[in-house]
Amino acid sequence: MAYGVGADIVDEYVRLAETTARNCMIGSIDCMHWEWKNCPAAWKGMYSRGHEKPTIVLEAVASQDLWIWHAFFGAPGTLNDLNILDRSPVFDEIINGNAPEVNFHVNGREYGLAYYLADGIYPKWATFIQSIRLPQGQKQSLFATTQECVRKDVERAFGVLQARFPIMNEVLTFTLQNFNNKKMSIPLL
Repeated sequence: MAYGVGADIVDEYVRLAETTARNCMIGSIDCMHWEWKNCPAAWKGMYSRGHEKPTIVLEAVASQDLWIWHAFFGAPGTLNDLNILDRSPVFDEIINGNAPEVNFHVNGREYGLAYYLADGIYPKWATFIQSIRLPQGQKQSLFATTQECVRKDVERAFGVLQARFPIMNEVLTFTLQNFNNKKMSIPLL
């Protein structure tokens, strides 16, 4: 009522948004860096940004219920989200034509791919829904605020993982000999 429209119109809009989001959104995508204390000296340049300590990156896709749909661990800390995306298998299914089929309409346009909420560094692909950098008007502001809030699901999932599994808060202390074993087991926690 405060916006000059009937309550039933708002209810219908919210109901449409809930069903579209539930059926078509995979989750939010983001990366997290872990410090690697025992990084071999020969690898420090590849795993360190400037004067920072070496890190290993976890790329994840998480939904609102904290379900982690995808995890890719082990990329060097010098890489940004885009470089990690290039190496990640997250879109292999889409590239190979095995993506889940979904159909939904937004603003009169039909879409056939599920989507991911992403921040501004990700490419302008149809499968990424990004915020509006400078929203103009009430609708765009509402969209930007909602997208930015919901996109934080993956960061919330990282926080819950760190709280539930304290080892994830610690500096990675493994050595080169057991790197590959740890690399495969950490995302399975």
